[in-house]
Amino acid sequence: MTMNRSLLQAFTVAITLLPALGIGLRLFFEGPGPEPVDDLTHVSGEWGLRFLLLSLAVTPARRFLGWHWTAPLRRTLGLASFGYVAAHLLVWAWLDMGFDPSAILEDILERPYITLGMSAFSLLLVLAVTSTRAWIKRLGARWIKLHKLVYVAGILAILHYFWLIKADYRPAIVHGLILAGLLATRLLLARRRRSPRGSES
Repeated sequence: MTMNRSLLQAFTVAITLLPALGIGLRLFFEGPGPEPVDDLTHVSGEWGLRFLLLSLAVTPARRFLGWHWTAPLRRTLGLASFGYVAAHLLVWAWLDMGFDPSAILEDILERPYITLGMSAFSLLLVLAVTSTRAWIKRLGARWIKLHKLVYVAGILAILHYFWLIKADYRPAIVHGLILAGLLATRLLLARRRRSPRGSES
């Protein structure tokens, strides 16, 4: 069982690295393209959001489909999401802003979609730092409450995505609908737990 879980974790980590590998190979063989900064920013942010949604899908998969083997993958997928979002932020701060603190701060304060994105990143940073066993033990029951903020981060990320898009809104709509479905499922599960029948099961 331990070996199977280790193999599953290793396979999941490999899967989460595939988008980064794809980006690297594309840059190597095809070159940066006409708008490399925009392309890198978009792709890294989109994969960050995808892995965030996958991490949120673990609980419904366990509760409704009986896929209990997915439980250990939630942290891996969540950290992968944070990694791509951090890369998204790094591309913007480095290649777009030139690591200029005043320009970065001005962008955060004057552009609402940047404000939303930074707010989402700040929440994900806190959740990533406190995802270790030591923090789970230290925070106790408060850890669960804290990590419910992942849904707030998801909503902020979707709003950031919508605000950023200039033409095709369909991908953002699809991601938003998936997040809405996952949030509705989470609320349904919470309601079941609070009901007398749910407390007996």
